[in-house]
Amino acid sequence: MEKVVTEKFLKDTYQGKKVFITGHTGFKGSWLAAWLYTLGATVKGYALAPEYDNGLFGLIENEGMVESVIADIRDTDRVTKEILSFQPDYIFHLAAQPLVRRSYELPTETFDVNVTGTASVLEAAAKLAKACTIIVITTDKVYENKEIDVLYNENDQLGGYDPYSASKACTEIVVSSFRRSFFNANKYSEHKKAIASVRAGNVIGGGDWSVDRIVPDIARALINKETIGVRNPSAVRPWQHVLEPLGGYLLVGALLSKHPEKYASAYNFGPLPADHLTVKELVEIAIKVWGNGEWQDTSSANAVHEANLLKLDIAKAKEGLGWIPKLNALEAISWTIEWYKKTVAEQLAFSLDQIKTYQSL
Repeated sequence: MEKVVTEKFLKDTYQGKKVFITGHTGFKGSWLAAWLYTLGATVKGYALAPEYDNGLFGLIENEGMVESVIADIRDTDRVTKEILSFQPDYIFHLAAQPLVRRSYELPTETFDVNVTGTASVLEAAAKLAKACTIIVITTDKVYENKEIDVLYNENDQLGGYDPYSASKACTEIVVSSFRRSFFNANKYSEHKKAIASVRAGNVIGGGDWSVDRIVPDIARALINKETIGVRNPSAVRPWQHVLEPLGGYLLVGALLSKHPEKYASAYNFGPLPADHLTVKELVEIAIKVWGNGEWQDTSSANAVHEANLLKLDIAKAKEGLGWIPKLNALEAISWTIEWYKKTVAEQLAFSLDQIKTYQSL
């Protein structure tokens, strides 16, 4: 299969363009901002302040890679002001309340941020008097998960057991509504907007220090020479390195800007079937890459519900976009753990080197 996520292809699309990223202070958003900067794009970010100080965002901000606005996406007036003043060619909407267990503690806020916040961004985009390509990032958890060994595709029923998953399914409905009512492909010549949603699996990579995520838990424990606590060791997830879905998002943006009537749709980005691993397998590979460490099962019968089995069908992205994962599970985990071995002074250069290497694969 022809390589599509290459530096030349992406530079041809994004160099000299204005890209607006919501959620740029977070894990995936900061990697996306760094990648776009290397492609020659002018990047403006809009998000709440980062929840931790030692992620990639602080490093790219110190280097002036992104213009940063710290504000709430639910503030429709502020979002509109920033988008209209920037006049972006592309919008990548990642800002969200992204944690399942936190959604049990803050269900109303989760729905408000993820659903109303998305509507705020899209309402602002609709007011742009220029062409703009919009990519809304949701999650693999938008599907009505039957906890059976099947690969969910983009036509499967949306749903959600926990508030986070349900809020993201609602977000997909918001996107679908705007696609038909404001950004209808049949009237593209009038509004000049194209929108797609993208659904990724469990994303791992350096620079993530979020609470209640397994890789940050692993990294903290290994660095501190502590035992890794693992909540659901038998749970199966579509693990993938952060550059895999981001490459997919950038690819969708490139194709959508050229052929809005063809690519205005939803897309799954995940690993190949053989790379759907249990949490236990992920942890044991991480320990091997690190060189030492141990883990223990900290599952609790009283814990809130989290999906135990979830797999994605990526046939649409492979056949319709020409996208395919470049890293297998072992490589994705190795790339991730090697990042956490680096000193703070080495982390930005290492991140940029991983981006460059990924594009060359």
